[in-house]
Amino acid sequence: MQVRPRRSVLYMPGSNTRALEKAKSIAADALILDLEDAVAPDAKAEARNNVCTAVKSGGYGRRELVIRVNALDTEWGVDDLAAACDAAPDAILVPKVSHPGDVTSAAKILTARQVPQKTRLWAMVETPHAILNAREIAALGADPESRLTCFVLGTNDLLKESRARANNNRFAVVPWLAITLVAARAYRIDVLDGVYNDFRNEAGLRDECEHGRTLGMDGKTLIHPGQVGPCNEVFSPTNDEVEWSRQIIAAFAEPENANKGVITVDGKMVELLHMVMAKRVVAIAEAIAASEAA
Repeated sequence: MQVRPRRSVLYMPGSNTRALEKAKSIAADALILDLEDAVAPDAKAEARNNVCTAVKSGGYGRRELVIRVNALDTEWGVDDLAAACDAAPDAILVPKVSHPGDVTSAAKILTARQVPQKTRLWAMVETPHAILNAREIAALGADPESRLTCFVLGTNDLLKESRARANNNRFAVVPWLAITLVAARAYRIDVLDGVYNDFRNEAGLRDECEHGRTLGMDGKTLIHPGQVGPCNEVFSPTNDEVEWSRQIIAAFAEPENANKGVITVDGKMVELLHMVMAKRVVAIAEAIAASEAA
């Protein structure tokens, strides 16, 4: 099983060249080099050049590089997407996705420009329409030509649009997260939780990371380098989880358990579905260890 850890995904403003350089030493699994919300209108062109130059120049090691472009219906969107295609990052993040056509349009441009298949598409889920259309958008993941790999929750935008309050353990947000998760999992798409705004509050961040992991998130988007360490810790499988997963895999590999759907491991009933889950835990743990050793 091949997986790519996406525990910590840090937004970096494309207009800040010092931040883009510093990102080369930050232990995030992925970096979103941002041309959209983090960049003022009069700095859009400069940010585009900064980001694409940074991607082409390399030096980011094992970190997954993602360029967030402006929406295609803005005055910067078409130029952003064209430049991002030429830079060929690991992924291009499409903002304000509300309908399947928003992803399909971007995918067609990537195909027309003969962008290498390694460049995938991520989609921001940050509008009420995106939640209502989550299943239809996620279904694009079944089509290789869509390149759709990951959903990114834009919880701040969803709160704004819904007029909900961000308190009580995200009570208002949970339904949106759950809808997105179930739709994504139906089509094998990863999902990243939204940002935690109080970047100096590590305890609060850890609580929200635990909350997201419990819901099933693959990782979390972040706004400050100081959030990376705690986020990596929470979204990494624990030693106990890895050891238990290895026990399950080893038990099913025993000759006497061949073709069995249910076995007993350490006094607990274990089904084949648990072995599938165990293989993913081990694969994630091994991928994390390999990336940290690189």
